[in-house]
Amino acid sequence: MFLVPDYNLKNIYEIDLNELKSKGIKLFMFDLDSTIMVSKSGKYLPETVEWLNRVKQDFQIVVLSNNNRKEYLDKVRAISDFDVLGSSAKPDTKVASEYIEKCGLTPKDCVLVGDRPLTDILCGKRVGCMTILVGSINAENEGIPTRFVRWLERLTIKK
Repeated sequence: MFLVPDYNLKNIYEIDLNELKSKGIKLFMFDLDSTIMVSKSGKYLPETVEWLNRVKQDFQIVVLSNNNRKEYLDKVRAISDFDVLGSSAKPDTKVASEYIEKCGLTPKDCVLVGDRPLTDILCGKRVGCMTILVGSINAENEGIPTRFVRWLERLTIKK
């Protein structure tokens, strides 16, 4: 199976917010670990906080994480001024679809941003929204096994 994200970028900072606004996007659905937060760190990088504040000027934000550790998710929620949903079970679409409906939006109003083709991008494609694949926010510090798995996953992307 080949996946084709709408955008394939180095990181979240390369996302063109003006372009997405002009395309009618209203809701950003972000994966958490390695997308907007260093994996399992429980804190945002200062440049990420600044960037998310720019996103919030024109868009709603929700985090859809597959993580189900309550303590960790509570820590993230305490430093986030947007919804953080755990146990999302991506690529399953239930949590994303229910959130979109709760907001009174349609999938065409939304973009799903994540670092994993087989969970994040597949979920977004199945929901019917725009998708953006990004590299890890902490790519330069990831170990060799993680880099290898990322390389394997990206073989599923049709160029």
